[in-house]
Amino acid sequence: MLDLVWLIPALPLAGFLTLLVLGRRLGEPMAGWLATAAMGGSFLATVAVFLGLLDRPGDDRFFNQVLFEWVPAGNLSVDAGFLVDPLSITMALFITGVATLIHLYSVGYMHGDPNFSKFFLYLNLFAASMLVLVLGDNMLMTFLGWEGVGTCSYLLVSFWFTSEANASAGKKAFVTNRIGDWGFMVAMFLTFATIGSLSYADLISSSMSGEIAAVTATGIALLLLVGAAGKSAQLPLFVWLPDAMAGPTPVSALIHAATMVTAGVYLFVRVNPVVAAAYDWVPDVIAWVGVLTALVAATIAVAQNDIKKVLAYSTISQLGFMFFAIGSGAYVAAIFHVITHAFFKALLFLGSGSVIHGMHDEQDMRRMGGLRRFMPITGATFIVGWLAIAGVPPFSGFWSKDEILLYAWADSKAIWALGSIAALLTAFYMSRQVFMVFFGEPRWNEALPVAAAAPGGNPDAEVEPESEDVAPAEVDEHPEHHVEDPHESPWTMTLPLVVLAGAAIVAGGLNLPFTPDLHFLGHWLEPSLFGNEAHVDATTGTKVFVAGFSVVLALAGVALAALVYLQRRFDSAVIEQRAFAEGWWIDSTFARVVAGPGRQLFDLAAWFDRTIIDGAVNGVASGVRVGGTALRTLQTGYVRTYALAVGLGAVVVGAWFLTRASF
Repeated sequence: MLDLVWLIPALPLAGFLTLLVLGRRLGEPMAGWLATAAMGGSFLATVAVFLGLLDRPGDDRFFNQVLFEWVPAGNLSVDAGFLVDPLSITMALFITGVATLIHLYSVGYMHGDPNFSKFFLYLNLFAASMLVLVLGDNMLMTFLGWEGVGTCSYLLVSFWFTSEANASAGKKAFVTNRIGDWGFMVAMFLTFATIGSLSYADLISSSMSGEIAAVTATGIALLLLVGAAGKSAQLPLFVWLPDAMAGPTPVSALIHAATMVTAGVYLFVRVNPVVAAAYDWVPDVIAWVGVLTALVAATIAVAQNDIKKVLAYSTISQLGFMFFAIGSGAYVAAIFHVITHAFFKALLFLGSGSVIHGMHDEQDMRRMGGLRRFMPITGATFIVGWLAIAGVPPFSGFWSKDEILLYAWADSKAIWALGSIAALLTAFYMSRQVFMVFFGEPRWNEALPVAAAAPGGNPDAEVEPESEDVAPAEVDEHPEHHVEDPHESPWTMTLPLVVLAGAAIVAGGLNLPFTPDLHFLGHWLEPSLFGNEAHVDATTGTKVFVAGFSVVLALAGVALAALVYLQRRFDSAVIEQRAFAEGWWIDSTFARVVAGPGRQLFDLAAWFDRTIIDGAVNGVASGVRVGGTALRTLQTGYVRTYALAVGLGAVVVGAWFLTRASF
C-alpha cells in the first residue's frame, strides 16, 4: 500500500486540472462536490499508506518513491520523489482529513458566489501543494510545495479582489512570505555547497556523522528560521496573517489554522539533526522567537473586535508555542500541538464563518450576543473549540499545551513563565470572544458610535468606542443593523463543525502523560527524530505542579473574562489598551518605514540599476557600435585599396625587421 503515496497529492491535483477545464461548465454545486471528492479520496489514500507503514517494524518505517529524475544539472541531481515516514504521514493525515471537511463546509459557505468553481480550483491546488511540501524527499521538492502554497494563499486571500483591502491583503501576504523564502533558498544553496545534495537522507546522515561543521549547521538552521518565520508568522514577519482574514472564512481555516502556517514547524522537525549539530545557542534563539511571538500576539488578541482577527492573532500565538517547543527540544510536543491546533482552530474559524453567515456578513463582535439560542449547533461546537484552546482538561489543547510548558520548565524558567502568561491571555481572550458572541443580550440592532461602526462590519477602519475622540452623543442615526434574526447554517457547514468538535475533544488521547505506554504519538514519531527529542527528568510532583498551574491559569482567564464581559464588574477599557488594539504599532511602523526610507532606498536601487548597471551594459554596446561604424569606412570594396593596404603593411613589417636586425 506504500506504493499508493503518489495518489495523495495526485488526486487534489487531478481535481484542480478538471476544474481548470470544466469548472464553469460544472458550476454550483457540482464543482464543489468534485473538489470535495478529490480531497476525500486523498484522505483515503493517506489512510491506506498509513496502514502500510504501520505494518512495518519501527526502525523500518521509511519508504522512498522516486517518480522521475527532475533536475539533472552537472553535479546537482534532484528526483521528484516522496518520503513516507511517521512524520510525513502524520502531517498528511490531518491535512487531508481537515481539508476534506473544509471543502465540504465551503460548498455551503460559498453558495451563490459567482466564482464558485474557481474557489474550489484554488482549494484543490493549495491542498496538492501542501501535500508535496510535507511528502517531498528533498529540500527542492519541499520548496516547490512551499512556493505553491504561497501562491495559492495569495489567490485565496485576495479572492474577493474587487475590494481594495482584500487585494492589498493578498499582496501583503505574498511579499512578506517572499522575505522568508529568501532564507529557505539560501539554506538550500548552503546545503548543496556543503554536502553536494538536497536530499533529506543525505542532509540528516551528514549532520549525524559530523560531516557538517557546527558553524555550517548553524547557518542552515538560522536561514531556515527566517523561512519558517515568514511562512509560520513569527516575529517580525507575522504582520501578513491578520490582514489575510480578508479572504473567505474557509481559507482562514485551511491556510491559517490547519496547514500552511504549520509548514515552518514541520520543516524544523524534519531537519532536527541539523539543529542538534548547530551551536547550543541556536535552539535558544528559536525558543525565544517563539515565546515572544506567543506573548505579543496574545496581548494584541485581547483588544480585537473582529471575530476573525481574534482568531488570527490566536493562531500566531499558538504557532509561537510550537516554536518554543522546538527550541526546548520537544519535537513530539510541537507536532502534538500542531495536530490538536489543526482540529480546534479549524473548528473555531469555521464556527466564526458560520456566525458571519448567520449574522448576514457581520464580523464585529460588539454587534453580536446571545447567539447560542439562535445558532445552537454552531454555539455548542464553538464552545468545545474554546475550551480546547483555553487549556481546560480534558479537551485536547490542555494535553498538548501542558506538555510544551513542561519541557519549557525543564529548559528555561524564563521561557516557561512567559509561555504561562501567554496561556493565561489565551484563556482570557477566547473567553471574551465566546461571551461577546454567544452569551449576554443580543446587540445586533444596537447603534455604535459613528467612528466605531465600520462600513460593512469591517473593523479595519474602526475607532475604539472608548476613544476620547468620539463624542458620547455622536451615534449612528441609521446603523447598518440586521432586520432579520440570526439563523443556523446548513448541514454542509454544521456537519464539519460537529466532526471537528469531536476531534478536538478526543485528540488529546494521542499522547497522554500518565504512563509511557500512553505516549502513542511519541512512539510513532520516534524513528523520525533520530534520538534528538529532549528528555525531561522531572519528578511526579513537578509534573503535577506544572499541569495544575496550567489549569489554574486557564480557569483564571475564563473567570476574569466572565467578570468583565458577563457581570460587568470592571471596565473593559482597562484591559483593551490602545497599544493592544493597534498591535503594538508593529504593522504601522513597518508601513511607515516602507513608505518613507524604504521607498527612497527602493528608488535608489532602481536608479543604480538603471544608471550604473544598465548604463555599463549600454555603454559597452554603444562603444562596439561606434567602433564598428568607424571600421566600416575602411571596407571600400575596391581591390586597389586593399592592394595598397597590403603593400603598406609589407613595407611596415619589413621596416620593423630591419630595425630589429643586428648586423
